Amino acid sequence: MKVQTRNTLLLVLCALIWGLAFVAQSAGATLAPFAFLASRSWLAVVVLWPVCHLFDAIHRRRGEPAGAPRGDARRLLIRGGVICGTLLFAASAAQQIGITLNPSTAKASFITAMYVVLVPVAGLLFGRKSPVQIWGCVVLSVAGLYLLCMQDGFGGVEASDGILLLCAFLFTFQIMAVDHFSPQVDGVRLSMLQFFVVAIESTIASFLTETVTLADLTGAALPVIYCGVLSSGVGYTLQILGQRDLNPAIASLAMCLESVFGALGGWVLLSQSLSVRELAGCILIFAAVVGAQLPLGRLVRRPAHTGHGG
Repeated sequence: MKVQTRNTLLLVLCALIWGLAFVAQSAGATLAPFAFLASRSWLAVVVLWPVCHLFDAIHRRRGEPAGAPRGDARRLLIRGGVICGTLLFAASAAQQIGITLNPSTAKASFITAMYVVLVPVAGLLFGRKSPVQIWGCVVLSVAGLYLLCMQDGFGGVEASDGILLLCAFLFTFQIMAVDHFSPQVDGVRLSMLQFFVVAIESTIASFLTETVTLADLTGAALPVIYCGVLSSGVGYTLQILGQRDLNPAIASLAMCLESVFGALGGWVLLSQSLSVRELAGCILIFAAVVGAQLPLGRLVRRPAHTGHGG
C-alpha cells in the first residue's frame, strides 16, 4: 500500500474517533473546561506510557533500536513535545470553552474544522505549496462542511465564534508542528510527551481559574474516559503517525471527516435524523478526501530536516 494512502487511512480512523468524541465533549461540558482537559490528558499519559514500552519490546525482538532517545534526539523530542503540547493545550481549551458557551455543536464543529482551509494557507508561509488539485478539494470540503453543519446559516455572530475561530488557527499550527516533528522522532513518545505538557498546563490553569468538586469529576467520568483513552491517547497518536511523510493539506482534509463521522454516528447510534442536505454534505467531504488521493499531480514532500522552523 502506498505511504500516502496508508497514512490517509490512519487519519480517517483518527477522524472517526474524534467525530464520536464531539458528543462526549458536549456531555462533558458540565465539567469546567480546564479540568476536563486536564483529566483527559492525564488519562492519555497513563494509557500511552505502557504503549511506549510495548513498542520498545517489539523493536528489541526485531533487533531494532529501542528505548528513550539520548543526546540531540532527546532534546528534539522534548522540544517537539513542548511545542506540540502547548499548541494542543491552547487549541483544546479554546474548543472546550467555545462548546461550553455555544449550545450549537453543529456551528462549533463547522468553525473548528476551518483548519482545512488554514493549513494549506499556513503551508504557503513555510514554503509548502499545494497543487491546484488540493485547493479544489479544500473548496469542496468547505462546501460539504457548510451543508452538513450549518442547517440554519450562521444565525448571527456570537462571542463563542471568535473563540472557536481562534481554536481553528491553533489547531492549524499544531498540525504544522506535528508535520515538522513527526518524521524525526518516535511518534508514540511524541504523543505521550505532548499530553504530559497539556496535562501540566491545564492542571495549573484549572487550579488558578476554576473550582472543581469530586462530584463534578465523577459526573463527567464517561466523557473523560472516552476522550482520554480514545480521542486523546489513540486519536492523536494516529494523527502523529499518519502525518509522517504526508502533505499537511491532505492530512487536514482527512481529519475534517470528524464532522461527517459525528453526524453519521448520531444517525446510526442515536437515531438522529440526517437530512438530504446533510447527506449531500457528507458525500462532498468524502469526495474531497478521495479526490486528494487521485494521482492527478505529484505532491512534493520536502525532506524532514528542511521543513519549517521549530
